[in-house]
Amino acid sequence: MNLVFEIAWTHVRTRARQTLVAIAGVATGVGFSIMMAALMEGSQDDFVKTLVNALPHISVSDERNRPTEQPAEQRYAAAEIHGLTPAVRRRGIKNPMATIAALEPWVPGALTPSVSAKGLLRYAGRDVAVSITGIEPRTEAKVSGLVTQMRQGTLDSLYRAPNALVLGDRLAEKLSAKVGATLTIVGSGNVRINGNVVGMFHSGMRQIDETNAYVLIKTAQIIENQTGLVNEIRVRLDDPMIARLVAARIGAETDYKSTSWEEAQEDLLSAFQVRNILMYTIVGAILLVASFGIYNIISTITHEKARDIAIMKSLGFRESAVRRIFVIESLLIGLAGAAFGWGLGYLLCVGLGSIEIRTPFADITRLPIAYTPRHYAIATLVALASAFVAGYFPARAAAGVHPVEIIRGAT
Repeated sequence: MNLVFEIAWTHVRTRARQTLVAIAGVATGVGFSIMMAALMEGSQDDFVKTLVNALPHISVSDERNRPTEQPAEQRYAAAEIHGLTPAVRRRGIKNPMATIAALEPWVPGALTPSVSAKGLLRYAGRDVAVSITGIEPRTEAKVSGLVTQMRQGTLDSLYRAPNALVLGDRLAEKLSAKVGATLTIVGSGNVRINGNVVGMFHSGMRQIDETNAYVLIKTAQIIENQTGLVNEIRVRLDDPMIARLVAARIGAETDYKSTSWEEAQEDLLSAFQVRNILMYTIVGAILLVASFGIYNIISTITHEKARDIAIMKSLGFRESAVRRIFVIESLLIGLAGAAFGWGLGYLLCVGLGSIEIRTPFADITRLPIAYTPRHYAIATLVALASAFVAGYFPARAAAGVHPVEIIRGAT
C-alpha cells in the first residue's frame, strides 16, 4: 500500500501546474458552497429568531379542543338530534389563575394571562382594524421581547394614562399618530373609548408592526365588553424548540386549544425545508462542476502514463492496485482542495458578515452568517465523493487495458 501511495503522490507532484488548477477548482467549489450554506442558514436562523421573539412560544386560547357535549346528547346516546341551539358559553378561560398555577410547576418557562381582542382604531379620519392584546407590563418581559422592541416610551407608560396604548410603528405611521395622540377605540358591541398613545414598538415583522397594539388587561376587557375576561395564556419556554411537545401536553391537561409557534407558522417552516433542499442541491452542483477538473487531470495522467501502467502490470501489479493509484491521486486533489476551500469559505463568510446594511427599519446592520462545522463537513464529503467518482472511471479504464496492447502501441 505504501508503494501504491508513493506512485500516486509522484504522479500528482510531477504535474504541479495541472494539479494546482484542479485543487483551485475544488477549493473554489468548497469555499463558495460553505459561504452559500452559511448565508442561507444564517438568514433563516435570524428570521426564525425574530419570529420566535415576536410571538409567544405557546398560545393557549379559550377555544375547546372538542365541542362541549350538550345535555340532550348525554341523555340520549342512541338518538340523533337536530335543530337544538346550544347554550351560550361565556367567553374566556375558566379560572385562568388556577390554570396557570397548575401549569407553572412543570412548564419550563414563564406564563402570563392576557386578553386578545379585535378592534378598530380611529384617528384623523382614518379607520384601521387591529389586533389588541391586553397585557400585564410587569410580567410581559418574561414571555415576549416586547420590552426590547420599544422604540418610543416604555411598557410602564401603560400605567400612566387612561386607556393607554402601545402601537406598532408601522401602524402608527398608517394612522399618522404620534406619542401623545388621543384616538378612538371601537370594540365589541360597538363599545367606544378614547385611548392615549404612550409608546411604539418595532418587532421586525411587517404584519405584526402594522396590525398590533398593546393595552392593559383591564382596558382590553372594556374593549371586549366583558369584566374579568382572560381568553389567552401566553407561554415563553426556556427552549423554544420543544414548544410543540409542551403545547400538546398543555392541551391535554387543560382541554383548551394550545398552539405552538411552530404550528402557527407551519407554512413558513415548510418553505424553509424546500429552501434547504434547493440550497444543498446548488451546493452539490457547484462541487460537481469542480469535479470535472479532477476528471480531466486523472484522464490526462492515465493517458500519459499508459506505458507505466503496462510496465506495472507486467511486474505483477493487479488491476485493483492500479485503480487504487489513480483513485488515491483524485482523493489527494479533492482533500487538498477541501482544505484550501475551508480557508476560502471562512474568509468569504467573514467578508459577507462585515457588510453593513442600512435601512430605516432593520435592527441588524450586517448580514447574518451561520458559522457551523456541519457546512464544512458536508462540503468536504461532497468534494471527496465527487473526486472519487471523477478518478474512479479513468482508473478503471486504465487498469482494464492489457499491457501487451499498450506496449505494442495498440489503442
